[in-house]
Amino acid sequence: MRELVSTMTSKGQVTIPVEIRRRLGMVPTDKVAFVLTDDGHAKVRPARSTLESVIGSVPPLGDRDRGDFEDLIEEAMEEEAERIVRGMGG
Repeated sequence: MRELVSTMTSKGQVTIPVEIRRRLGMVPTDKVAFVLTDDGHAKVRPARSTLESVIGSVPPLGDRDRGDFEDLIEEAMEEEAERIVRGMGG
């Protein structure tokens, strides 16, 4: 096991050593998770995105757009139903 040391600034910021960033596959703008274990240790790992963490990152569709999308779905369903009926010989 190797120990890599970094200095914390007065604002609580720490530079993650390049060897660790490379091993974890991290790039600028990646989020970092600090995990506290039951035995009193701390681990650092790339933060995983969850559905909860990205909710709101894409603006909702307006009513008009939603209607257009509903029309496309209905049209695709009708086309698929016709394809199935044709395949049945009807």
